[in-house]
Amino acid sequence: MLTRIRSRYLDLLGSIYIYNEHRGYTAIDRVLEAVRARSPGDRALIVSIEKHRADERKHYVMFKRWFELQGRKPMALDRHFGHIDRFIEIMFRRTIDRLDTQEIVARDELFERLCRVISLTEQRGYRQVETLLANRFVRSDPALVRIFEVIRRDEPSHWAPYDGWLREHAKREPKWWERAVDGFIHSELLLLKLPILFINPFVKRREDWADDGESQPDRYSDHLRPVAA
Repeated sequence: MLTRIRSRYLDLLGSIYIYNEHRGYTAIDRVLEAVRARSPGDRALIVSIEKHRADERKHYVMFKRWFELQGRKPMALDRHFGHIDRFIEIMFRRTIDRLDTQEIVARDELFERLCRVISLTEQRGYRQVETLLANRFVRSDPALVRIFEVIRRDEPSHWAPYDGWLREHAKREPKWWERAVDGFIHSELLLLKLPILFINPFVKRREDWADDGESQPDRYSDHLRPVAA
């Protein structure tokens, strides 16, 4: 019984993470579009966000390889299981796909808000990875541990460019209520959505990969090979 519970938990955990990593790098494409239009001469900012995008893609590929080694695809989850999805919807009152990049470029307060949302999301992600690396179910899977160790190493550089932009432009830090929204989204996923997903026998697996059709070189699965061999 414990083995089945562990397997189910890790399966769902991996499915949630691979969804969020794919959502992360595709959403950052929109951020890069805004930054390149808004501050074309700020190469340091653009390069740091490009690295963030590359890391999110790398994490996605590692989770994809983790599922491939098991001979299955992740669960078919949607934006209701995405942290950044929920945060954007609450803070901008629209989905990521409906964000108007030109409006964000044109209005300082919107770009500032976007920077705070991304920074809080990334910092939340770092704290969650620390928790997961102490989880006995996660520790029982060496490949998954390897993935989360890579994410823990990468994560601090992800919120740095957005915090840096806020400081350099004399913008405020997140207020208590923005941190409360971040905490609410995390609690909602952990305490409500994940348990419901766990006991739902009708959740289907994806029939394809989220990145099918994307021309992306998969250079990152080497992180898994030593422990998967």
